[in-house]
Amino acid sequence: MTAPLPPALVLTAGLGTRLAPLTGVRAKPAVPVSGTPLILRLLRWLAAQDVPHAVLNLHHLPHTITRCVGHGTGSGLAVRYSWEPAILGTAGGPRRALALLGPRFFVVNGDSLAAVDLAAMLQAHEARGALVTLAVAANPAPERYGGVVVDRRGRVSGFCPPGRHAGLHFLGVQLVESAVFAGLAEGEPAGSIGGVYNVLAAGRAGAVDTFAGGATFHDIGTPADYLAASLALARADGLAAPAPGARCAIDATAALERTAVWDDVVIGAGCRLTDCIVTDGARIPARSAFERQIVTAAGGPVPAGAQRAGDLWLSPLPAAHPAPPAP
Repeated sequence: MTAPLPPALVLTAGLGTRLAPLTGVRAKPAVPVSGTPLILRLLRWLAAQDVPHAVLNLHHLPHTITRCVGHGTGSGLAVRYSWEPAILGTAGGPRRALALLGPRFFVVNGDSLAAVDLAAMLQAHEARGALVTLAVAANPAPERYGGVVVDRRGRVSGFCPPGRHAGLHFLGVQLVESAVFAGLAEGEPAGSIGGVYNVLAAGRAGAVDTFAGGATFHDIGTPADYLAASLALARADGLAAPAPGARCAIDATAALERTAVWDDVVIGAGCRLTDCIVTDGARIPARSAFERQIVTAAGGPVPAGAQRAGDLWLSPLPAAHPAPPAP
């Protein structure tokens, strides 16, 4: 009989500074990806693999996460929350949430989507006696992503920073024993990679192990990454374009190309938007034409470097990074 899966901690507390100005409107895990908040896609993925319940740690714009997740009813699994008055990091956050998680749990990054077989990961973790197992794949872009350095048996021996053409790519999914974090001071910031895990890997071979994850990986790190992921997941959902958010009014004569539209957006007649991101509550006047712009409502936070256009702020959308080679 297959062992039941442990619960999951989804890391959702971060500021998401690389995703600004989008994270001035919503916390990164709450941004809609082809009409569905990223956090709901993650939770539904966990539920589909029979994870029994999840914990989300909260700090930045927490209401934007809780209002779409609630107690997890729309995601298929029960959800609880761990509040962080100050951001505690990738090890300090799990330490604070231990009482809600039990002796073993998955830790999932709240800003990416990866195809990982969690049941197979659990089986490998138990068979190899690891304290931490990281889901990894070939590094698609070493100049952007740090690497996980392994020995010939796949056990972690260290980590290398971006720019080093060595190491595997961590997919943002891991399985951990709670004892890894239990010795940390509760409420004190601490890191996992670059901190606790480095100490574990140096102290005993096999304490930090790897599991070969799936080839599918979507990063939501920057606005360009976000738009690329929205387009890719729309295609995966069988759509020709990203689904708009809730309560939107888009005139039939408006032309939108490779554009993501959030909630409560109004787009007037004759508008033309190309490679744009339109965030919550923006109202775009008729016959407006925007290309490679992030459009936010003027009533919200003022994005750094943005230009005012009536009741809107316009921020240039940087060019996307080159697409990684196909796996």
